[in-house]
Amino acid sequence: MSGSSAVSGAAPCRFAHYFVICGIDTETGLEPDELAGENFEQSPLKRTFKSKVLARYPENVEWNPFDQDAVNMLCMPKGLSFRTQADQREPRFHSFIITKEDGSRTYGFVHTFYEEVTSPQICSAMQTLYQMHNADMDSLASSLDEADSPTSSSASSSSRATGGYDSSRDTLYVSKALCLITPIPFMHACRHFLSQLHRAVTAPTAPPLPLESYVHNILYEVPLPAPGRTLKFHGVYEPIVCQRPGLGELPLADFPLAEAFTLLGVENLVQVFTCTLLEMQILLYSQDYQRLMTVAEGITTLLFPFQWQHVYVPILPASLLHFLDAPVPYLMGLQSKEGTDRSKLELPQEANLCFVDIDNHYIELPEDFPHFPNKTEFIQELSEVLLSFGISANAGAPPRTRGSPGSNPSTPSRERKTVALRQLEDDGRNGNLAGEELAVLELLQGNATLERLQALTKRTGVTVARVDALRAGVKAQVTDRQGGRTAAEEEELRNAKLNVQLREVFASRFTTMFADYEAFVIQSAPDLESWLTNREQMHNFDKASFLSDQPEPYLPFLSHFIETQMFATFIDNKIMSQWEEKEPLLRVFDARIDKARLYNVRAPSLRSSSYQRCSILKESAQAIEQRLMKIDHTAIHPHLLDMKIGQGKYEQGFFPKLQADVLNTGPTNNKWSHRTATAQRRKDRHRQQTEHLNLDNDLKEKYMQEARSLGKNLRQPKLSDLSPAVIAQTNWKFVEGLLKECRMKTKRMLVEKMGREAVELGHGEANITGLEENTLIASLCDLLERIWSHGLQVKQGKSALWSHPAALPGPRGEAGYFSLTVSHVPERRKSDSSISMPSLRVSLIQDMRHIQSMSEIKTDVGRARAWIRLSLEKKLLSQHLKQLLSRQALTKKLYKRYAFLRCEEEKEQFLFHLLSLNAVDYFCFTSVFTTIMIPYRVVIIPIKKLSNAMTTSNPWVCVSGELGDSGIMQIPKNVLEMTFDCQNLGKLTTVQLGHDNAGLLAKWLVDCVMVRNEITGHTYRFPCGRWLGKGVDDGSLERVLIGELVVPNGEEDSGRGCRTPPLQRSPSQIRRITSNIPALSQIQEAIGEAVNNIVKHFHKPEKERGSLTVLLCGENSLVTALEQFFHHGFKSARLFQKTVNYLIWFFKLIKNIGKDGKFQLLVCLGARDRLLPQWLPLLVECPVILRMYEDTALLRDRTTVTALIGVLETLHDFPITLESSLVKGIDL
Repeated sequence: MSGSSAVSGAAPCRFAHYFVICGIDTETGLEPDELAGENFEQSPLKRTFKSKVLARYPENVEWNPFDQDAVNMLCMPKGLSFRTQADQREPRFHSFIITKEDGSRTYGFVHTFYEEVTSPQICSAMQTLYQMHNADMDSLASSLDEADSPTSSSASSSSRATGGYDSSRDTLYVSKALCLITPIPFMHACRHFLSQLHRAVTAPTAPPLPLESYVHNILYEVPLPAPGRTLKFHGVYEPIVCQRPGLGELPLADFPLAEAFTLLGVENLVQVFTCTLLEMQILLYSQDYQRLMTVAEGITTLLFPFQWQHVYVPILPASLLHFLDAPVPYLMGLQSKEGTDRSKLELPQEANLCFVDIDNHYIELPEDFPHFPNKTEFIQELSEVLLSFGISANAGAPPRTRGSPGSNPSTPSRERKTVALRQLEDDGRNGNLAGEELAVLELLQGNATLERLQALTKRTGVTVARVDALRAGVKAQVTDRQGGRTAAEEEELRNAKLNVQLREVFASRFTTMFADYEAFVIQSAPDLESWLTNREQMHNFDKASFLSDQPEPYLPFLSHFIETQMFATFIDNKIMSQWEEKEPLLRVFDARIDKARLYNVRAPSLRSSSYQRCSILKESAQAIEQRLMKIDHTAIHPHLLDMKIGQGKYEQGFFPKLQADVLNTGPTNNKWSHRTATAQRRKDRHRQQTEHLNLDNDLKEKYMQEARSLGKNLRQPKLSDLSPAVIAQTNWKFVEGLLKECRMKTKRMLVEKMGREAVELGHGEANITGLEENTLIASLCDLLERIWSHGLQVKQGKSALWSHPAALPGPRGEAGYFSLTVSHVPERRKSDSSISMPSLRVSLIQDMRHIQSMSEIKTDVGRARAWIRLSLEKKLLSQHLKQLLSRQALTKKLYKRYAFLRCEEEKEQFLFHLLSLNAVDYFCFTSVFTTIMIPYRVVIIPIKKLSNAMTTSNPWVCVSGELGDSGIMQIPKNVLEMTFDCQNLGKLTTVQLGHDNAGLLAKWLVDCVMVRNEITGHTYRFPCGRWLGKGVDDGSLERVLIGELVVPNGEEDSGRGCRTPPLQRSPSQIRRITSNIPALSQIQEAIGEAVNNIVKHFHKPEKERGSLTVLLCGENSLVTALEQFFHHGFKSARLFQKTVNYLIWFFKLIKNIGKDGKFQLLVCLGARDRLLPQWLPLLVECPVILRMYEDTALLRDRTTVTALIGVLETLHDFPITLESSLVKGIDL
């Protein structure tokens, strides 16, 4: 087998894939890094210069192609750094991650140190830069005012003296990075290896072996530890141990969570973790690259069993700051410059941003942020775990942990001999020697016969030296492993135990919250191919049923979380597991749920919000310790290679140029390499066989990419190519992703809302709740903010959408440009014969003024979201946004060429998708902002043709809604229109209209009352068609009118052309006796339907019930149905009036309402106080009934009456609360 094939064959099982050296290229010299955007007014030592990959070994690995630009950028995110002998030059360690477009990850671990510059050209170039810089500073000082010039010149000279560079007196140092690229993040092991490699360079004596031996060893001879196993391999001076969790345990997490908790504090970290779960934009900010990586990896590790699905760049190089413009969820880390204040950091979008200042220990959270369930108890449990390890839950940042600078670098010959002896002791466990000694020892272990023989030989004075030596050696090894751990090893063990316990607390919360998730997974596809093909049209999870099964306090968080991409991917993996092998995280999570069910942990707490503590903390920590006590595999020791003599010569303080010929090819003669290659060939054959049975991998990947994340059209931006064409392509993918997301969101909102309305009409079952609707609208607000932030030239405020009108001519755009009249019906000349609701002139700016005047909203982000909700409720969102974008010159000025809002075709499609939302009614503004003051307009429309349009009495009106009522308001005489301000009444339900019967013309014939919310434009029509006055109709002086929302189309919107409605259509009055007498079955059906509607009303969530008044008094209501029941079989209408009088004799004190109103009041109070079933038997026994009803009347049929009593008794289970407009202050 050739060397190259060995490299490729063994790659998936190798501990490290690449060893990389980055630094200064002496041939190209100093190249300024223009992409980093550095200020050339800075001194040359502080400027950014381009670094390069000086060497990498091997050249390429088949399984993990080398990305030179990305590795170089992340090894030295700020480029080369120069120092002199007067500066600190301590080595530093950081790690990074490269996420490929398919979501796979590669980890890098970097040890950066400073090396003396020996190139005269570089020193000369730096000297020249300083001379030019000093000349520029002198010319700048001379241009200042003469009075200030002595001060400035002295300051200039002092700065040259303190921070300058002079090649004749200063030694120049430049940064160099040693990097290991690995497939699995064994952070501590890589850190120790690189640190020892650097110590070997700075030590006064040469290392035991050439550096090539150690690099070759870790690249080709150290395997990945198997799951659940511990591996030991050797660095330059000390052995290194790493362990890998078993298949049933939480996945590997080697970054210290304790550091993340102490940097942020427990509560802050839980808040950032919640933002991550809800897939917000998260920006980490710190001067220390390793802190960025520690916090980012710590947070994503805690997501188990879910995985972050979006852009993930824990260390964002200075040349890639434009990535912050990405209009998708991201988790990025940005290095803060020394002395830079947070207020000076300009970010493209902040509406949905979680900003984490790690060094200053504070966070900025987005608005409308739901808390993690049981947050207080959760924080308490985490704090107790930290305290058990001696870490304060609110500790500040720990002292900086720097890379070992080599304080004791010397390795005398005695120490080298000791190292060699230790290596020989371990030879029985590695691949260098035959395994005979190990076999003999294993034979002795636990063999009683051999034990007795050995005891006999000791008693007779015979010594079995070989056996004794083996036993002594093994005992020494066990003792060394148990009690001989160094302080560093003890610290690593402690960190590992703390890591796993903290992670178990988080995992336990998800196991509790999603213990029954499988019951709500919808598996409708017959096979994988059909599921992948139709993924976008399928509902995979019954969200409404799942939420209805959860405790009330969990709902704000869970309703948002189940809409995220990470949850969708989790459910996708669950569905696919019925056709293929389970995804590893899902397998572990399902096993934990099965175990919890086995012990009946979930059953008692079903639908309970009580907090359950994690019960397996000790077991998880013991598993870590037991693995470290038993080394399962020791890798081959570093050894001499077949190298050319004279190369790799040791020179203290300088990392040598390694021999590429021995490092670019792997070993061809060791057993591990042969075993790996053979296993790989076996896997290849198996894969080829299964390809014929399963979907084609490329096709499957294509389907999966299309089926998954809306935001994953660009899951990870490329770091390797920064050409304008690639940047343009990246932004084009962002535009496509935003458009697709808009299409999917509006489709979901439309379909779900129309489904809900269909349910209310009696079709199907509800599949959306008010909570879900609010979540979808909040998600739409977030999308619009991201669209308006994409490609913004200059940021004006935290909300790009709200600040857009500020760029218009005039104060906040008041140039007449937005004077859009919504009602396009021309204003008619008012005449004596026409009274109507005046048209509402509404403009975008007027709506924004309404929002601006709301004192309840304090921020621009909140105002933007309120304006979106208002526009959506008014069905003007698409129209307003189109108006906002109609000035192309302004759009070009505000946005870069690649911005979404400058892509004309996509913009038009976007507005069209938003226009589709006008097909349904939303009350997302009215139902959310319940405490604001709203102006209402009331218009009373009389029936003109009967010459009773006006009354001489004193009229009054009271408007009621789901959130309250206005109270009784007097209407000025001879005025039919009035306005009033009142706290938000919600959806309007009833209007009470009446007068005091004063004057000569006290009778008033009213057609209807129109009431309009002057902010949302919602107009309600309250039909009447009845007289108000004594001696006419039923003699009522006041009426309760039931409202209906007016569809805004033409004349009906303004109330014009209102005619006396047919009496059978007026829900506010008792139906008159007509010739169309309903049949017996129809009456029974009407009563059953009315009672059933009330029962269904109370089975809905409280916030979604709507108006009970309509069900009691409106059309097809309980009052209407009972009126039909009492009317059946009357001998005459005159007798019926006597019956009504007989029923309501005890309401004689209420003189202002007529007989119909009193009957309505009787039924409502009887339903509220559970008295209706008690009154019916009394009526049946009353002697007057025999004279008033026919023999066939329902009221004289005892069977029917008994059935009616049974139906009405079903209402006793529900607390019926009546509006004050219905009660009249009566309490039975």
